[in-house]
Amino acid sequence: MNRTLLLMRHAEAESGFGVDDADRSLTDRGRSQAENVGRLLAAQGYAPDHVLCSSARRTRQTLEGVLGALGPGTAPETDFSEAVYSAGVDTLLELITYVPAEAGTVLVVAHNPTVAQLAADFLEKPGPAGSPPATVTAVALEVEWLYAAPGTGAAIALN
Repeated sequence: MNRTLLLMRHAEAESGFGVDDADRSLTDRGRSQAENVGRLLAAQGYAPDHVLCSSARRTRQTLEGVLGALGPGTAPETDFSEAVYSAGVDTLLELITYVPAEAGTVLVVAHNPTVAQLAADFLEKPGPAGSPPATVTAVALEVEWLYAAPGTGAAIALN
């Protein structure tokens, strides 16, 4: 079975002055970015059947925009997780290893610097160089989710 890991930083969020970080919403530009990523994924033939998404409002809104642009038939199993919200690279990678074996394409919607560092590790680039909002990297894994780690697949930056 081919497995694809899509690592995405959430779209542009409001500054959050006076708002709890987890409650920050997307800006209008961020909503547009999320929809653009959904169209990009569709054009590239990527349709997630499992999602790991931070519990933060901006990541949930990003996911909503991505899935909306992918089309009405896209309804992946989704895990909204506070662990993804606060994860470092090792924890996020560990969460990926718990994805059900039958999942073919997994979308992770998370935060910097963690998602940028993990993408850089898969791309075998020094990192974290940071990544702008709504950046997505695709990794074609050569192993089951249980063994996912940098060096186990080929990665490309999609945008």
